[in-house]
Amino acid sequence: MSPQHSAVLPSDEELARGLADGDESCLTAAYQRWSALVHALAWRSLGDAREAEDVTQQVFLGVWRGRRTFRPERGTIGGWIVGITRRKIADALSARTRRVALVTAAGSALALADPAARHPEAVLDRVLVGRELARLPGPQQRVLRLAFYEDLTQTQIAEHTGWPLGTVKSHSRRGLHQLRRCLRQQDV
Repeated sequence: MSPQHSAVLPSDEELARGLADGDESCLTAAYQRWSALVHALAWRSLGDAREAEDVTQQVFLGVWRGRRTFRPERGTIGGWIVGITRRKIADALSARTRRVALVTAAGSALALADPAARHPEAVLDRVLVGRELARLPGPQQRVLRLAFYEDLTQTQIAEHTGWPLGTVKSHSRRGLHQLRRCLRQQDV
């Protein structure tokens, strides 16, 4: 590294202070300093360059979001970033395991389905949505199941449940927002 470059890059302590203060140039410097290491760790653990790139982005997003949680008395900023990397790699491996389980479940559902229904994407979508729907609070789950599986309107759901129409609409809206949020987190 030329002397000119070493003068421009801040020390680890300056980087930590700058990050805590919200200085975006310190995030850039941290990325320049540690992204190759983060990517290499992710690539070795995951064996997939695209996933390693995703993890690298997630790590530095985590660095930015968690910048105020770094404690120099607990270790170096580089060590902190490696710790974030390990957690993001573990998350990626867990997500991979969930995807494999969902694809297996979708394959099983497809095998049991009508032979004319040869749309694995639709089966996988149903499995994913069904799983997330089961995680919703009871009233939201009930309203959405009545709407989508029994094809009832909100007015009919209100009559069926005895709930006010406004309550049905609120449960429907909250349930759909929660489903959207969960499915986006899983990149579905």
